[in-house]
Amino acid sequence: MNIIFLDIDGVLNSKFWDESHQMEISDGKYIDSEKVILLSKLVKSTKASIVLHSGWRFWFDEKLKPTRKEAEHLVSLLEKEGMYILGVTPDLTTEEIRKTKRFSKVKADEILTWLHEHEDTENWVVLDDLDLHNEAIAMHQVMTDSECGLTEVDATKAAKMLNMEHQGYNLERLLDEL
Repeated sequence: MNIIFLDIDGVLNSKFWDESHQMEISDGKYIDSEKVILLSKLVKSTKASIVLHSGWRFWFDEKLKPTRKEAEHLVSLLEKEGMYILGVTPDLTTEEIRKTKRFSKVKADEILTWLHEHEDTENWVVLDDLDLHNEAIAMHQVMTDSECGLTEVDATKAAKMLNMEHQGYNLERLLDEL
């Protein structure tokens, strides 16, 4: 099973997009549909499943049903492109982390915990605009630029990472090629 650990802010939206879409944002539509289409191409080309590791995961109930209009909009855009959310990473935040909003300090551990609980995961990639402070995660991360969000270059890099086992790549060779 191929997994994409998906962050939302800085990946499926961007500071650039935010500036010209204030009306959509005020209506709870924080997602750039062009980024969703790009994600869809990645998902389809790699037969990957999506696991949310974004703070947006708190806008879903335990059955992955949206509890806020922002999450409903995300789900509708994903479904329109034939995608769905397989699961979410566990919440390992503390009161201090929530207070200081330093979520990047635990995101790596949340991903590693999810992977430990899902040993059938063959290949995985993390799409996030933040440094997650973990070498093992960094080797699997495509760090997007929050100014522009997910790009074709990012999606191509992620696809190569997800398909490397099937193409006889080892990680060092793949990273050298990128």
